[in-house]
Amino acid sequence: MDGDGVYEIVIHMTGKARDNSQAGLTDPPVFHCYKLDGTLLWQINLGKNTREGAHYTQFMVYDFDSDGKAEIAMKTADGTIDGRGIVIGDSTRDYRNERGHILSGPEYLTMFDGLTGEAVSTVNYIPARHPSSLNPTTDELKAVWGDGNGNRSDRYLACVAYLDGKYPSLVMCRGYYTRSVLAAFDYRDKKLAKRWVFDSNDEGNKPYAGQGNHNLSVTDGDGDGKDEIVYGQMTIDDNGKGLYTTGIGHADAMHVSDLDPSRPGLEVFSIQERFGDAGANFRDAATGEVIWKKASVKAGNDGEGPGRALALDIDPRYPGYESWVAGAGITGIFDSKGNKIAEKTPSCNMGIYWDGDALSEVLNGVNISKWDFDSSRSVKIFDARDEGCASNNGTKANPCLSADLFGDWREELICRTADNKELRIYSTAIPTDIKLYTLMHNPQYRLSIAWQNVAYNQPPHVSYYLGHGMKLPPKPNIQISKPRMH
Repeated sequence: MDGDGVYEIVIHMTGKARDNSQAGLTDPPVFHCYKLDGTLLWQINLGKNTREGAHYTQFMVYDFDSDGKAEIAMKTADGTIDGRGIVIGDSTRDYRNERGHILSGPEYLTMFDGLTGEAVSTVNYIPARHPSSLNPTTDELKAVWGDGNGNRSDRYLACVAYLDGKYPSLVMCRGYYTRSVLAAFDYRDKKLAKRWVFDSNDEGNKPYAGQGNHNLSVTDGDGDGKDEIVYGQMTIDDNGKGLYTTGIGHADAMHVSDLDPSRPGLEVFSIQERFGDAGANFRDAATGEVIWKKASVKAGNDGEGPGRALALDIDPRYPGYESWVAGAGITGIFDSKGNKIAEKTPSCNMGIYWDGDALSEVLNGVNISKWDFDSSRSVKIFDARDEGCASNNGTKANPCLSADLFGDWREELICRTADNKELRIYSTAIPTDIKLYTLMHNPQYRLSIAWQNVAYNQPPHVSYYLGHGMKLPPKPNIQISKPRMH
């Protein structure tokens, strides 16, 4: 944030939260920025007109104007207080309805200075809840989004993408169950400016409706030097046009990387929320061609397909990444060709590179384990619970962050203590003979860290095959700027 070459940490200070489907008041979302020595740089309070919950506030921290210092961008509203104590909009307004939802009033998008938290540029949020009304009725909301209570209209995602192949753009997203809208913005000369808008309601985009996930990914899937947004079962091209949609529908989890190194390009492993023939599915990232899929098996009154999915290289006997899911009667581990190679599976939350080999470890909450492929069991390597730490997000069980923060390509673990009094960063002490550039020097990985805070986050992946038998990836295009000292 301050340009000195050392990371700062931005914390979403979650209080009382609600899912979109739940009624009731929430606490205002609050953000803190800390230096690694614990110094508080600023606080941003989004105020009572922004609801608190995993699907509402997606904050992007990135160097959007390429000046060597990061900014932070997020959706704001009347009553937001920036890092200098200045209020955005009208602090006297309260748009919360009797159910605690916020379905009326102005909506903004604000870029904040990363060093001070000052609001630098504020524009109208795209898309609005309703195209012609600040105070839409329930019927008007239902006509646009599919329901009138904010369940679908207030599900947000966000990411950073190099849409021109050179400079980063901010992409703010709304909706994925029915209508999906992605709006790209550039930040130049301290001003936010709209670049393009993709709307599944527009003519010719109807097949893209209902294809979004609770998460997304960004990568150069078609190899043209510009990023695409992998938005669940559809992909939006760098120019804001639909690249393809599989039509498989909404899901909770997705992984994008060179999952099968025997094929050219990248692949996507995902799931399907509703029961169908693609409960687990594996596709070409550039074309959307479904390479293999596994059908869900409905048992009794089960209402959904698989709830989670993971793709990691955990078994050196099979080339490429192994994949598995949780639920819907799809059992076992599959190799990159879709063949079942084991009946038992590890946990299905996250992955992390921790020990000295090229295989991934399994991260469940704040517990790191190695998959013993011979005996089909997980072997604990490190458990931060033994150090007094805890995970976040209930059964989704995430740390605050896992990322390659300090180099050598293995990843660190940021987690909170169970009493919420400390943040701790753990790093591996296991030697390795593998020498790689830091994972943060891979563009897809760095952008994956930028979207790690978004909704139901998935593990970050590089854009090359990182696993057993890997070839050394190409040298990244690194440009070094002189650190700014304060």
